[in-house]
Amino acid sequence: MHELDAAGRPAATDRPPMDPDVRRWRKAERERLIAARLEIPASVRGDYAALIAAAVDKAIGDIEAKTVSLYWPFRGEPDLRPWLASVNARGGRTALPLVVAKGEPLVFRAYAPGDRLEKGVWNIPIPADGAEVVPDVVIAPVVGIDRRNYRLGYGGGFFDRTLAALPRKPLVIGIGYEMQRIPTIYPQWNDISMDAVVTEAGRIS
Repeated sequence: MHELDAAGRPAATDRPPMDPDVRRWRKAERERLIAARLEIPASVRGDYAALIAAAVDKAIGDIEAKTVSLYWPFRGEPDLRPWLASVNARGGRTALPLVVAKGEPLVFRAYAPGDRLEKGVWNIPIPADGAEVVPDVVIAPVVGIDRRNYRLGYGGGFFDRTLAALPRKPLVIGIGYEMQRIPTIYPQWNDISMDAVVTEAGRIS
């Protein structure tokens, strides 16, 4: 079900639609996990974000000259914007993803703190002027994460579609909280597992 081609993309074999029961389960589980995440006090989320940032540094290693795509925090996601600023200070480059159209891969646009932003889909800030880049590292927020590092997202399929379309495979790190761990997301043919997962408890590959 999850065979990859030589480039690490889902093999173009049988591609059935998602099972309706799995779709319903994912929707309910997504709502449950987001609600639980939002119940974490902001101060606690801030403490967790600091722990997560330290673990991300270890997972990436030497960051100089690497392009890292992060994300703008949304609905209680870990806020790694201070860490993003530190990447630039240490010689790395940073970018943010943006939605081009429904059903299309994301585009990564160069961004550093202080660059002009505009509102994108769901009013999430996106770079207004940055050049398109191909990241070496993609940091992907999760709604849920399972034992095999498959990620439950918001349901649009943007990250999986994007990873399958990139010209080269980046290091993909899923970011979330320990309370977002679940036994399985019932992965489908188009789901792509993360290379590593980082929570406030550290890195789990």
